[in-house]
Amino acid sequence: MTKELPCVEIYTDGGCVPNPGNGAWVAILVYKGHEKILMGTETQTTNNRMELKSAVEALKALKKPCYVKLYTDSEYLKRGMTEWLPNWLKKDWKGSKGGSIKNV
Repeated sequence: MTKELPCVEIYTDGGCVPNPGNGAWVAILVYKGHEKILMGTETQTTNNRMELKSAVEALKALKKPCYVKLYTDSEYLKRGMTEWLPNWLKKDWKGSKGGSIKNV
């Protein structure tokens, strides 16, 4: 009999003003009614980098294997995970035109 993995919901956001400029990110992890809030700031960054940072830091905070439901309002983050990542992996982290990708 296999044990089902726990499911953690992660809510992310990030941004900066102006863009580029000083930025902030936040991630809320929810598991069985418990919440953990992570947040941080960076100087001289971009909106996209802060959106990515929120997801990366949330995933790094997980202590055991689990299923993750990640919620984001960032099209950049969403498309990066669901559309672009498989191609980057196939092309050894190169973009569609063979050049380096941003925010590896």
